[in-house]
Amino acid sequence: MDPGRGESPQPLPGALGRGGRKPRSRKRHQDQNPEVCLSKALSYVLRHGAAQLGLEMSADGFVDVASVLSLPRFRGVSVADVQRVVETNEKRRFALRPHPGDGHLQIRANQGHSLQVSELELTPLLEPTDLPQTMAHGTYLRHWPAICQGGLSRMGRNHIHLAPGLPGDGHVLSGMRQDCDVAIVIDGPKALADGIQFYRSANGVILSPGDAEGFLPPQYFQSVLQLRPDRRLLPLT
Repeated sequence: MDPGRGESPQPLPGALGRGGRKPRSRKRHQDQNPEVCLSKALSYVLRHGAAQLGLEMSADGFVDVASVLSLPRFRGVSVADVQRVVETNEKRRFALRPHPGDGHLQIRANQGHSLQVSELELTPLLEPTDLPQTMAHGTYLRHWPAICQGGLSRMGRNHIHLAPGLPGDGHVLSGMRQDCDVAIVIDGPKALADGIQFYRSANGVILSPGDAEGFLPPQYFQSVLQLRPDRRLLPLT
């Protein structure tokens, strides 16, 4: 997933898919799916928009579900709708918990924040043996020339996202969009030795703030794989 591609507010169930028109593409069909739209709207609010929308967020990133559902964009959405999206999300983007004090339901995005979340549940990866054998950032061929020169940027987010494997690896749930056509494999031990930090999120995504400028420079690119229409290595220069 490109680190700077944040989600934007999405229309929600009740205004979707009722025009009777046949979707023109698979992506448009997915965007008209109420659960997909709800997932995208939750992602935006919990990762980027909570403060601007007046929501109180705990140090570990949780927000009261009732407060989220009070926003106009979630009109007509029930707690059961939210629970279903959380439970069925293949990438485990969200977590639910009862509030530690009074037990009311709270929700968090597990990673992808541009908001500062000081106690997000991240596991530091301190030794080369802590790192996955493969750490790959998914992007698009059109972005590769610029990335090849300047490196990966966290852009507006707190971290650069890396999948703990390549597309098709059965254990990889999140960290890379399914339509990415380039995977940049990072030399984790080399970056770690140079002081680059890595963390594992609650849903298994590997996160890195990059260097002091927020970049993973090209010197840490181990290999670059074009994923489609067929897999082949791309030159690093």
